Amino acid sequence: MKRIFLLLIACCLLGTLYAQSTRKIRELESKRKELHQQIAESETLLQSTRKDVKSQLDNLALLTGQIEERKKYIHTIESDVNTLAGEITSLQKQLGKLQRELNDKKQKYETSVQYMYRNKSIQEKLMFIFSAESLSQTYRRLRYVQEYANYQRLQGMEIERKQKQVTAKKKELEQTKKAKENLLKQGEAEKAKLEIQEKDRQTLLANLQKKQKGIQSELNKKKRSAQQLNAQIDRLIEIEIEKARKRAEEEARRKAAAEAAARKAAEAKKTETEKKTTGGEGTTSKPTGKPEVTKKAAPVEKFNLNNEDRQLSGSFERNRGILPIPITGPYVIVSHYGQYAVDGLRNVKLDNKGIDIKGKPGAQARAIFDGEVSAIFQYNGLNNILVRHGNYISVYCNLSSVSVTKGSKVNARAVLGTVHTDSSGNAVLHFQLRKETAKLNPELWLGR
Repeated sequence: MKRIFLLLIACCLLGTLYAQSTRKIRELESKRKELHQQIAESETLLQSTRKDVKSQLDNLALLTGQIEERKKYIHTIESDVNTLAGEITSLQKQLGKLQRELNDKKQKYETSVQYMYRNKSIQEKLMFIFSAESLSQTYRRLRYVQEYANYQRLQGMEIERKQKQVTAKKKELEQTKKAKENLLKQGEAEKAKLEIQEKDRQTLLANLQKKQKGIQSELNKKKRSAQQLNAQIDRLIEIEIEKARKRAEEEARRKAAAEAAARKAAEAKKTETEKKTTGGEGTTSKPTGKPEVTKKAAPVEKFNLNNEDRQLSGSFERNRGILPIPITGPYVIVSHYGQYAVDGLRNVKLDNKGIDIKGKPGAQARAIFDGEVSAIFQYNGLNNILVRHGNYISVYCNLSSVSVTKGSKVNARAVLGTVHTDSSGNAVLHFQLRKETAKLNPELWLGR
């Protein structure tokens, strides 16, 4: 009975192992599917047909972003291929072990069958039992014959179970090998598409290299505009920080006043109790000769937060790396955070205080987290929104219209406004993220 129970447990373990391997393949496929969908959607963003410097620079940024997305996808494919290769090696080892165990059990079963064949007749079994020298030995021999028959039956069952394990493991191995082969083909197809995109980029660069003077003029224009925009954002953030400081100070004052009132009430209650205890006579405290020390309130830090802001900041920090993309629909990041040179163009350096995200015409900006709209301002005829999340502030620029008002509470993914589409069909959201006055790299906080 015990051996049958162990047999059932082994069958359950086999099913679990097979499910784990299949689940791993499904998980890898799910992650790749998300990346592939992002690439397919980004390819619906069309390049401008204009030949002026601005349009060609915009096309270069879009194409570079699409190439980066495809390279990331190819890297994921290669990583998954390596994972499956490791899984195949593991499955082959497991299969070899199962095959050896099966052969061992078959050999033992064959030996027991041969023994039973040599002693197959009823007469021989009876002679073996009744040739015992005592009754107890007769009983033991009878038990031996019965248990040996059960042993042989269980051996047959174990061989059958082990054969099923071997068959299942072979199926699992073939399935994993097939997944790897399909993945390798998919990788080759993506590399071919990447090669085409790289050629298109080289052609675009060749055209732009002939317009070096126009490039510098366009970049200087963008730089001046960005500096003016950032100056306004910095000023508004300083105002918001001052408001947060005042809120924290007011909360500290209220807390200190409440504590003082509580102490005063406790002292009054103590005095009243002492009067009752002494029969109504007043108690006179002896002078100690030491002046009473008044405890000073701790100074408020420059960027102190009230409780609500502190809780919101902590919740925001816990979502680092999984915050939603601040634009709806297909998108490509066409300009990254920080200073970097444009590969292929001489003396062309960009300095971005946030990131630029290109979407489809009509795309909408959306909040990356719960917060409060702290400011809405216009620059160059377009709208810009600041949303406060405790001591974090997210900034959404280049909007043709807004859907919120100053002071309104917003939830994560709430629509803030529509991204402006220029005459070339470009809808680009400029997005920044700050912690108080410090500028952060948004890509480290967004989930992609």
